[in-house]
Amino acid sequence: MKRSAFPTTSHAFAVILAIWLVIPMLPKSDAEQNPSSAQNTMQSAEARRQQLLSLLDEEWQYELRSSPEFATSVGDNRYNDRLGDASPEFFQADLEQRRKFLARFEVIHPSGFSRQDALSRELMIRELQEQIDGARFKNWEMPVNQRDGPHLDLPALISLTPFNSLQDYENYLSRLRQISRVFEQTTANMRQGMRDGLMPPRYLLEKVSAEAEDVAKQTGESSSFFGPLKEFPSSVPPSEQKHLREAALRVINMEIIPAYRKFATFVRQDYAPRGRTEPGVWSLPEGDARYRYAIGRMTTTDLTPDQIHEIGLKELHETEAEMLAVAHQFGFNDLASFNQHIKDDRKLYATSGQQVLDLYAKYAREMEPELPKLFGHLPKAKLVAISMEASRSQAGTPADYSPGTPDGSRPGHINVNEWDPGHRLLLNVEAIAYHEGIPGHHLQISLAQELPGLPAFRQHAGYTAFVEGWALYAERLGKDVGGYRDPYSEYGRLENEMWRDIRLVVDTGVHAKHWSRDQMVEYFHKYTAMDEPNVQTEVDRYIGWPGQALAYKLGQLEILKLREEARQKLGEKFDIRAFHDEVIGNGPLPLDVLQAQVETWIAEQGGLNAQLTLR
Repeated sequence: MKRSAFPTTSHAFAVILAIWLVIPMLPKSDAEQNPSSAQNTMQSAEARRQQLLSLLDEEWQYELRSSPEFATSVGDNRYNDRLGDASPEFFQADLEQRRKFLARFEVIHPSGFSRQDALSRELMIRELQEQIDGARFKNWEMPVNQRDGPHLDLPALISLTPFNSLQDYENYLSRLRQISRVFEQTTANMRQGMRDGLMPPRYLLEKVSAEAEDVAKQTGESSSFFGPLKEFPSSVPPSEQKHLREAALRVINMEIIPAYRKFATFVRQDYAPRGRTEPGVWSLPEGDARYRYAIGRMTTTDLTPDQIHEIGLKELHETEAEMLAVAHQFGFNDLASFNQHIKDDRKLYATSGQQVLDLYAKYAREMEPELPKLFGHLPKAKLVAISMEASRSQAGTPADYSPGTPDGSRPGHINVNEWDPGHRLLLNVEAIAYHEGIPGHHLQISLAQELPGLPAFRQHAGYTAFVEGWALYAERLGKDVGGYRDPYSEYGRLENEMWRDIRLVVDTGVHAKHWSRDQMVEYFHKYTAMDEPNVQTEVDRYIGWPGQALAYKLGQLEILKLREEARQKLGEKFDIRAFHDEVIGNGPLPLDVLQAQVETWIAEQGGLNAQLTLR
């Protein structure tokens, strides 16, 4: 999802914990001694609670209106006839609106609130404050790279859009007519970025122009934008079908394709030649501060780049020992020779895109009956494996996930990358299927959407360290229920672990330690047998998305730490199903909030007095 995560800081959570802990210890108030006064106090608390809930809903409705694409992604179809405003005026107005929301949330005193209500208030305050703090970096002036931008996002939006009625198609046609405006606004922001020295790396921008040109080559009925109009549901009369097809073809040929071509030419001739030459974000204005902000935003920790780099080195060597044990099973004495064997053995590569798609579907299907062994609560939402959009597959990951809708009208999607299958190793498909599908993203995100009683912003929160940390943790859960029976798949799982260990080293390497791109590639080659398309797209991803890749391993390590803490303290009372239900049963949370939540649960399960330590 494109909507930003909801990071946090340990200091802010300490404040709310202090409120929870101190209030019960206060001397008896007049309200407690005077029933009439107590009633008034309770009414005041309830009035403030209703004020909070109303304001949370007001802010959520603002999010949906101001980002129609996000609204579509979560199944709210009220704004499917429009695309978001990307003008500088919008970004300034949006910043002012968030300042106003922040001030209104801050004046709502949380005394007398339930823990969940107090936490909701605190999470919203921290989110708004972080958005305001991050505005100084003007990221809207660098709106495109090889993975993001309207040239890729607009085709991807099609798979999230409903096409069940005449109104759905009319909404879609309205959106098509706004695409040229989006490109004009995006280009204007990019021109301002050139003036401010805010430029992505040149070599990534050269990929952007090629991606846009590829979309522009597909004209008329061959365009991905015409795809939804090739077949209609019976609810759309034939006469309307004809009208919609003709209108869509006019917009595609007369507006959309020219907009893509103009954009591609601008990027190729004017923008990319002025792209920065250094891959690291350190080379941008306020580069070090920009990276520190990204780390906090993505990991919900206050770890420094140096600390994260060292964690990566430690984890890397531990995973290396596990991988070596598997290599010994195959008769190899070292990882280098075993990795070379894997790279040379054509039987370990895919033979077709369909084969890859079928494998993802197979592993998800086989995991379903095992889930009750790991969870007490399961989601209602369905999961399907589909082909990744061609417009983003060349620069895409092996697979990713698109959430379904809370009402079940759209299932969750594992988007499978079928590009260049002959160069794709199959070793890690099983692990990625668990990561993107079940028990990973699909299970966690679907359960969050179905949680009763939580405000919508928490049901759909996207704290990267929690969401991706859980998905990486879920890869190991496959082993707990008998997966990875093929030793090559087990090695692929460990390669995925190594992949995430390396991210801690190379992401901090390029953005804080001034590594080159070649150093990053060499590091992957030294420690893994990852196929070349994956290595290349991964390295480019870290360069174009600073800090995001750090969240996976740091989130997983926190969950593993809490699991071991629960196991040791609870002993025979430890129940893995109850532990998992607790971890994901409150929706996505910042890591420090998750720690406090689980430690309180451990104390309650063990019959101990909960002693929360302020950090």
